[in-house]
Amino acid sequence: MSEPEITIGLVTDDAAGELLTLRRAAFVTEAQVYGDPNIPPLTQTLGELKADLAAEGVVTLGAWAGTRLVGSVRVEIEDDKATLGRLAVAPDLQGKGIGTQMMFAVLPHLPEETTEIWVFTGKDSKQNLAMYQKQGYEHQHDQVAGDLTYAYLRRILGEGVADDDASVSAGEA
Repeated sequence: MSEPEITIGLVTDDAAGELLTLRRAAFVTEAQVYGDPNIPPLTQTLGELKADLAAEGVVTLGAWAGTRLVGSVRVEIEDDKATLGRLAVAPDLQGKGIGTQMMFAVLPHLPEETTEIWVFTGKDSKQNLAMYQKQGYEHQHDQVAGDLTYAYLRRILGEGVADDDASVSAGEA
């Protein structure tokens, strides 16, 4: 089976319902890892998601295979720091490089003064941690939030993987 051709662009309000569905499908496995069906990506309402899409300082990108939304990432920009979150890939397409493509696609949307990118994921999310570390992110600290422990990783721009290479093929991750 060939890899799907992916188009990445901004997610608009008219795709909010599809984005909510994608995130819920993608984060079910995370919830199972932690035995907690109430993780934020699974409890966010459509109204909350639409407000987030409209928020200043937040960019949400989507990856489409044809007309199907198959991936997304949320980027919050604050001063010289960007924080990636809610990186989601449709369960049937995970492991095909879409998440990696999403991470590279973020770079052109960052203000010029951005010097570092942070990501966080569950401390026990081995596959996520490996993907981030492969892209040059280094573990900085852990933070407990309720029953979950999040691992925070940081990448200084200009170090490691080429920051201007947004042409990663789907088969590399």
